[in-house]
Amino acid sequence: MSLHLSVSIVTISYNQAEFLERAILSVLEQNHEDIEYIVVDPGSTDGSREIIERYRDKIDQVVLEPDQGPANGLNKGFALASGNVFGFLNADDLLLPQAVSKAARFLANAPEISVVSAHSMIIDRYDHQIRRCFSEPFSAFRNAYQASILMQPSTFFRAKAFRAVGGFNVDNGVAWDGELFVDMALNGAEFALVDDFWSCYRLHVNSITSSRRLDQAAREYRLRIFRKIMGRDWCALDIPIFWSMRLYKHLSNPIALVERIRKGPIYGRAE
Repeated sequence: MSLHLSVSIVTISYNQAEFLERAILSVLEQNHEDIEYIVVDPGSTDGSREIIERYRDKIDQVVLEPDQGPANGLNKGFALASGNVFGFLNADDLLLPQAVSKAARFLANAPEISVVSAHSMIIDRYDHQIRRCFSEPFSAFRNAYQASILMQPSTFFRAKAFRAVGGFNVDNGVAWDGELFVDMALNGAEFALVDDFWSCYRLHVNSITSSRRLDQAAREYRLRIFRKIMGRDWCALDIPIFWSMRLYKHLSNPIALVERIRKGPIYGRAE
């Protein structure tokens, strides 16, 4: 018999009123019987707080106070969380039906696994599907060479694994989720991948992924994460390793490769 697991979901909200209600409903309409939902908003002025208030009786915890950015807001939310399993959903993304119950069931039946991920549908601002995007088998080494990514809204992890690494790096304003997964891997967490779609990841003109407004910061992040994982700086000898890892990444998942060729990349895509 599998162990029942409670799940805490945190949504960080900042001036995403256009999408926020859809995100909230995608959590509230999940069929898992034990979900704790926490919403953090550091000061939206676009009507988001009115949307949060509309659903406040169905949200377990609401944090309405300034923070130091998304990573800090998520840490505040998870500091209040009591679930065995954690997940987080940005205010412009969606959980697909049964995502939480599927993740909880998997982790209940695989006690050796700390982090489980599935894939995401990429959608535009009107919820129209653009393409599919696939999580990949995760390891810190492959991640150092940008050959191992996880779709964040389709990733769930044990609370003890999160707390063991001290949560999110509040100084990371680019890829706080990616660094969390690296920190967990370096701390010995075991990762698993499920061939299913658990979320919708939204692209729109103001999203970090679409706008590319943090390109320089992203480059600096990749060099810092490489140093954290490998214990040294990037050098010319890493270039052939990088390209071989990228080639292996694409050839090992031909479905994802065809999706990318036919429908284009995700990063830098306006919608």
